[in-house]
Amino acid sequence: MTDATVPPPHLLTEDQDGILIATLNRPDKLNALSGETMALFETALHRFRDTPALKVMLVRANGRFFSAGADLRGGSSRPRPTTASEIRENHRLGLHGMHRIYDEMEHVEKPIVCAIHADCVGGGLELALSCDFRLAAKSASFGFPEGLFGVLPASNGVSRLTRICGAHWARWLIMGNQKADADRALIMGLVHDVLPDDGFADAALAFCRHLTKSSGEQMGAAKIAIEMASELGPEMGRHVERMANSALMLNPAYLEGIERYISKLGSKA
Repeated sequence: MTDATVPPPHLLTEDQDGILIATLNRPDKLNALSGETMALFETALHRFRDTPALKVMLVRANGRFFSAGADLRGGSSRPRPTTASEIRENHRLGLHGMHRIYDEMEHVEKPIVCAIHADCVGGGLELALSCDFRLAAKSASFGFPEGLFGVLPASNGVSRLTRICGAHWARWLIMGNQKADADRALIMGLVHDVLPDDGFADAALAFCRHLTKSSGEQMGAAKIAIEMASELGPEMGRHVERMANSALMLNPAYLEGIERYISKLGSKA
C-alpha cells in the first residue's frame, strides 16, 4: 500500500524505446525547480550519458505550467550572499547546481529534446535553452520575469538566448520584458516546431523515436561540430567538418550504410 503521507518525487523518469523520459512533477508548485528536482534531474542526466542503450532524453512536465523557474523558497546549502563577488559565485556554484547541470546538458554527446506544453519562464526557460531541440505546443509561452525584479536571468538566460535567437530577440525578452507565445517563439528561433495541443505528448515522443534511428556516433559528432562552428568563422568551421568526418567515414556502420544506399540508387536507375 502506498503511504499517502509521502509526497511524490519532484521528477519522474522512465525508459521507453531507447528514450529516457524525465518529467517535472511539481504541478502544485507550477514545477518550480527545487533542490530535489535538480538533484534528481542531474542523476537522470548522468544515467542517460552513461547508458549506451539510451539514445535520446526527453524533458517534459506535468500540470498547467512547464516550469515557473527556480524555486525561490526552496532553500540553499550556501549562505545568503552579501557581496557582489559572493553573488557571482552563488550563480556559478549555487542555484541548486543549475550552471553545472545546464553545461553538462550541452556537453553530453546525445540529443536532448524539450517538450514545452505551457508557460515556460525564468529558470525553466534556461533549462529548455540547454536542450538540443525545443518543441512547443500551441498553448506554450515563454518569458523571463527577472526584469520585474531589476535583475537578469543568470543561469544561461542571457548567454544561450542571445546565441540561439540573436541580440535582437534577446532584447525583446530581457530588456523589453515581453512574453512570447509559441508562434512568436518559432519566428524567434527559440523553438524548432509548434505542434497542436491535442496529441502533443505523442508527437514529441514520435520525434524522439525518429532521433533514436540515427547513428549515435554521427549525433555526437554533429552536436560538437555545431557548437564549435557557431563560435568560429566559416574557414575554421569547415576544418571542424573535415575533422569530424575523418573519423565518421571510417566507421564500419557508415561504410555498410553508404554501400546499401548506393545499391538502392542503382536499382532505381
